[in-house]
Amino acid sequence: MTYNSEKLARFFPTAASSVLLAIGLSANTLLPVSAGTAAQKTQLISQKGKKVEITLVSYAVTKAAYSKIIPQFVAKWKREKGQDVEIRESYGGSGSQTRAVIDGLQADVVALALALDTKKIEKAGLINPGWEKDAPNNSIVTRSVVALETRPGNPKKIKTWSDLAKPGVKIVTANPKTSGGARWNFLALWGAVTKNGGTETQALNFVTQVFKNVVVLPKDARESSDVFYKKNQGDVLLNYENEVILAAQQGKTDVSYEVPATNISIEGPVTVVDKIVDKRGTREVSEAFVKFLFTPEAQREFAKVGFRPVNSTVAKEVQSRFPKISRLYTVGSLGGWDGVQKKFFDDGAIFDRIQGRR
Repeated sequence: MTYNSEKLARFFPTAASSVLLAIGLSANTLLPVSAGTAAQKTQLISQKGKKVEITLVSYAVTKAAYSKIIPQFVAKWKREKGQDVEIRESYGGSGSQTRAVIDGLQADVVALALALDTKKIEKAGLINPGWEKDAPNNSIVTRSVVALETRPGNPKKIKTWSDLAKPGVKIVTANPKTSGGARWNFLALWGAVTKNGGTETQALNFVTQVFKNVVVLPKDARESSDVFYKKNQGDVLLNYENEVILAAQQGKTDVSYEVPATNISIEGPVTVVDKIVDKRGTREVSEAFVKFLFTPEAQREFAKVGFRPVNSTVAKEVQSRFPKISRLYTVGSLGGWDGVQKKFFDDGAIFDRIQGRR
């Protein structure tokens, strides 16, 4: 089924003005949100008495959801603990956010686009091993899939993965060497073959042909969208489904996309940053905030901006909004992030070899 702006407006009626807040915030942008007035401060407040402050570091497109979730948590904590919470927020590309935390950005909670980024913070000694078991659903708080975003009316008739290898189809996708989102795109292409009974040799040939049709490899997902929309390059953009929905909510009137029935589960993890919360005395409130993100209240807010809920109750409530996936697989079924990185994206690995064959 083709999904376009009319369908998205009906299913996801979130006001564009609230969603626009999701874009354009750098890794060092800290936005305070608190009960009552939000004080503008440059220094962290004391974690004593009737007020506590934590910092959430996340990737850009989650801002719209967190703008609704955070006030709900703040109110809940006040009712239950009698304490005001101020949650500062930092948004940017997942990779740049990861580097910022490793380089000293004082994050109490990190919610990133892929577990590979969280693992980098773990390897830097800031997050304890085994963090995946510290929250529900192995700490995966959001899900999405890869969508094929086309020009209005889909003039090239691009419906599924095999169409991407056809002669004359011009593709835009970010570079997997620099973009976490592009890694998901690459793995979706690979799984389109191997998860449908094909061999790895067939997958290599297919993905190689697809990348021969790639006209530009921007550094990240945001730049990819700019190339596709603002520079009008390409017939199809490989993108997160939730990004497409977000674009429609922002007022792009000619959004049209397909979701292939074989797809990869794009999983966004969340966890506390152990070294920071222990140093600052914020573990209790930080862990409570993480757990709140899995509640139906929070999951409904994620769903409103296009994420597929991980809470089963909410997933049933909103299932008609999303195209059905008949064969959904995870990065774990491809060997996990450590294995995937080494096999596909390290220097000299499969992606580099594909680039050499273009």
